[in-house]
Amino acid sequence: MQYRKLCGKEVSILGFGTMRLPILDKNQKVIDEEKTEKMLDYAIENGVNYLDTAQPYHGGESERFVGRYLKRRNLRSKIFLATKLPAWLIKVEADFDKQFNEQLKKLQTNYIDFYLLHALNAKSWKNIKDLGVLDWCEKKKAEGKIKHIGFSFHDSYSVFKKIVDAYDKWEFCQLQYNYMDLEFQAGEKGFNYAIKNNIEVIVMEPLRGGQLAKDPPPEIEKLWQKFPMKRSYADGALQWVWNKKEVPILLSGMTTIQHVKENIKSTKTAKIGIFSEEEIILFETIRKVYLKRSPFFCTTCKYCEPCPHGVAISSILGMYMMNVMYDELERSRMFYSVFLGEENRADKCIECGECEPKCPQQIEIIKWLKESHKVLKKD
Repeated sequence: MQYRKLCGKEVSILGFGTMRLPILDKNQKVIDEEKTEKMLDYAIENGVNYLDTAQPYHGGESERFVGRYLKRRNLRSKIFLATKLPAWLIKVEADFDKQFNEQLKKLQTNYIDFYLLHALNAKSWKNIKDLGVLDWCEKKKAEGKIKHIGFSFHDSYSVFKKIVDAYDKWEFCQLQYNYMDLEFQAGEKGFNYAIKNNIEVIVMEPLRGGQLAKDPPPEIEKLWQKFPMKRSYADGALQWVWNKKEVPILLSGMTTIQHVKENIKSTKTAKIGIFSEEEIILFETIRKVYLKRSPFFCTTCKYCEPCPHGVAISSILGMYMMNVMYDELERSRMFYSVFLGEENRADKCIECGECEPKCPQQIEIIKWLKESHKVLKKD
């Protein structure tokens, strides 16, 4: 295993994300503990020393499982443990302690190494900031219950910049970052802005939830054949991230022992500057070809929002793009039905036209909302 510095600590360049653990009976709340323990045993025996969990993972069971596992294996002092404040559950100031204490109990520990304000967006950030989350974080850090403070993020670059600028003691952040998502959410601009402000970056979704690990469309497969060294698609995507000197660690949400073994194998050849300039250009070409599969390109800047009628415009367009770019119809439909309330779906558009003049990409939003609903709604 290779290690890099994160907040002064020697962390494995591969972190184990516990959001996609194997389950039983297709029930996300029932973790297959036997399989998961074997996966974690293999990862830790091969040098992984960073575990990432959060309150909502596996319906609240991920933290409980991680706590039991670390206790049984007597590993707490040997592992850097990360979990996250569920910002959406914070309604009053007392909720900070309530949620945090519940997490400590689940994890069977009295401190968290890396604590993140989870999945911040404009709304959740304003709420917890107004309730005094930064003072609360500093208090917990002074008490020794939190070692390092950071945040994970899911919104536009402009919101990311506001969060960074609001606090000069952020130690790290967690961003979705891969060779495809350079203009998605915080994107490349956010990555660079964090580094500029001495905030270290943990990379999540380096494989885009597995989309960059599966067999690509034929036109993209032809481009992969041009790389001088033959790699799996997953290995190529991971190496693209590790290639950057500013990345101390990436997280992988592994579901099978094979995933663990393949990712561990990839760590052995990881190297800053591993790709030539020609290969970096080839990744950019692959990205452009993927983007051309979509009839539009939404960067989720959210200038079109809020919609006066509650339509989640950028989320819907993103789900449509995920389908056409990565051939992910079932997954896109699942996102549409599970993560969007009926009141926020595309059929609630009344074609008022308020959104379209605001779109920097000049997307025909009304047209593509109609098409999105037709494609993504479950029959």
